[in-house]
Amino acid sequence: MRITAAVSGATGLVGGNLLRRLLEDPAVERVIAPTRRALPPHPKLENPLMSAGFPALAGLDEAYGCLGTTLLDAGGAEAFRAVDFDLALAFARAAKEGGARRFGLVSSNGANAASSMLYPRVKGEAERAVAGLGFETVVIARPSLLLGERERPRAGERLGEKILAVLKPLLVGPLRKFRAISGDTVAAALIASVRGHFPGTLTLESDALQASVVS
Repeated sequence: MRITAAVSGATGLVGGNLLRRLLEDPAVERVIAPTRRALPPHPKLENPLMSAGFPALAGLDEAYGCLGTTLLDAGGAEAFRAVDFDLALAFARAAKEGGARRFGLVSSNGANAASSMLYPRVKGEAERAVAGLGFETVVIARPSLLLGERERPRAGERLGEKILAVLKPLLVGPLRKFRAISGDTVAAALIASVRGHFPGTLTLESDALQASVVS
């Protein structure tokens, strides 16, 4: 089987690791990764530059939505929603129209469309919208705090890493899903789960993402 995949958010922490894994995978023949700035060239990579929205995608087997920002980085609630809901859903629709049967979505711990708080509510709404597009398989990853090198380090996340490192021995049982997790682990678990050949929607909390890679 020769796979054609598409990735959004390929300049981010999870998306960058996911793109690298796809390019290194001998089963993958072609990767389409639309971005706003050019990626390093690779023989398997097609990197259309985005202006307004996503370009048409074609010949896909699977796709991975890894877009995400923060309220602070976006500059306000409307701009945050434009990325984490509108743009995320636009990519999923483009992937579906491009033939993708399987879709992996990077969401967040605590995502809940009924939440009164903006961040988890928008993430939950995006999950629900993508799951309703009619893919054969949808895998939703809900990582806790992400570990790894970012192009632009975030002070709040650095502080969160230190706090969770101290609390890690206490995060057991149902609390394991709050342990920090590396972006590369999320990427590896998402690819493996998307190719798991099951119908419907699968939601993986942070502890399940970690376990799927360890096992």
